[in-house]
Amino acid sequence: MLDILVSLGQGFTVVFEPLNFGLIILGCTLGLFIGAMPGLGSVNGVAILLPLTFLVPPTGAIIFLAAIYYGAMYGGAISSIMLGIPGASTAVATTFDGRPLAKQGMADKALIGAAVASFVGGSISVLLFTFFAPPLAHVALVFGAPEEFALMMLAFATFVGLGGDDIFKTLFSICIGLVLSAVGFDIISGEPRLVLWDITGFLHGVNFLVLAIGIYGIGEMLWTVEEHALGGGKSMLSSATVTVQRTLTALKEILVTWKATVMGSFLGYFVGILPAAGATPGSLMAYGIAKQISRDPDKFGKGALEGVCAPEAANNAASTGSMLPMLTLGIPGSPTTAILLGGMVIWGLEPGPRLFVDHSEFVWGLIASLYAANLFAVLINIAFIPVFIKVLKTPFTILAPIIFTLCLIGGYAPTEDMHDVWLMLVFGIVGYLMRKLDYPLAPAVLAIVLGPLAEPAMRQSLIISDGEFSIFFTRTYAGPIMVAALILLFLPLFKLVFNMIRKPGVAEQ
Repeated sequence: MLDILVSLGQGFTVVFEPLNFGLIILGCTLGLFIGAMPGLGSVNGVAILLPLTFLVPPTGAIIFLAAIYYGAMYGGAISSIMLGIPGASTAVATTFDGRPLAKQGMADKALIGAAVASFVGGSISVLLFTFFAPPLAHVALVFGAPEEFALMMLAFATFVGLGGDDIFKTLFSICIGLVLSAVGFDIISGEPRLVLWDITGFLHGVNFLVLAIGIYGIGEMLWTVEEHALGGGKSMLSSATVTVQRTLTALKEILVTWKATVMGSFLGYFVGILPAAGATPGSLMAYGIAKQISRDPDKFGKGALEGVCAPEAANNAASTGSMLPMLTLGIPGSPTTAILLGGMVIWGLEPGPRLFVDHSEFVWGLIASLYAANLFAVLINIAFIPVFIKVLKTPFTILAPIIFTLCLIGGYAPTEDMHDVWLMLVFGIVGYLMRKLDYPLAPAVLAIVLGPLAEPAMRQSLIISDGEFSIFFTRTYAGPIMVAALILLFLPLFKLVFNMIRKPGVAEQ
């Protein structure tokens, strides 16, 4: 323990060098705006700015890119809350309750909640990173395909209840998402599947961000246009403001969400350290569990502050967690850390167990920079909240075309394919109709995220076990996770049957 504290102290001496200190502040600021731009996100931001880092020493370069990563995790919540457009896939769950809060004139509360929860998630994850790196890396290494599938099943189980009391509509929404996630090439045979009308654009699959921006960006805009027209052309968002009193009140309300925030922090960090899992599944799982443990689950989707804090804590914790397998095992935990890993190799830093011994100054400088980046990211985020609030005061006739343009950019940026832009417009209309017919949108979006992760894990597991499903219950880690997932999965059905049995008895009385 003392050795760790001494090493961390040496890391802070690296951080407080003027160049590195300036790079952290610059990286957090750039990351905040990169994360807020729909379709850009931390992956593209880090990839675009990677060549600039060859002008500075390797330690400063990785500190700068890590600060961008941190800032982007904070920034993703901004467009999700203010415009209803997810800035990145990691911020989709924030849209579920962040956008309703903004429409109720409480955007400041949602933004402050997102910033504080992100800070808590980042702080807890950095502490876990500092003191428990080797054992957690070992746990991540033990997780194979059966464990990953069990974890995905647990994620599905947590969001079965996201659609409210209508379980059948929720299951229908999940099935639509799973079908869309299967579009493209079969992962085993390589044969095309579900390529509708032989349109070649479907060969690369349905991009998750295209679906999310279509449903929550275009769909939300169509819904708001209708409400705006029915409201006689009056803006419903002009009541949003920032005052000292409102900020203090928001902070008091945020304290009540501490259970959801802490849960999201630990869950996000653990999911983040799993190779190739990343922050998106972690934030979605945190949202589902936050609803399960909430005293007022019916409020979720209508403006619950826990629905903002839990996923924001999780995605920031996961961003730190994903660096752990990168540094200790040389395995990237997310797409962004894969780019960071490539940069490290270019700089002559070989990730793995020897990195902590051979390049201790670099490693502890990076770990110490995460503490600083987390602090500066929350300060910069809160400082810009009055600027973000002004977006809501923009007349809707000006705001609507801006939102539409940002959606088009966000749909085109990931693949640079016009097919995805047209697909996004279709998803926008479908999302609007599903909302009109009271079908839950969240389960479909979540299913298309988890589908591409769950399918290969299941098929690889069955190949290993010669088709025996028992592999999901007999392995040390997979068994308990799968049992917990099945209990959560069937719990709503048991409640439904119980209520159906109970109602005749009530009627007789």
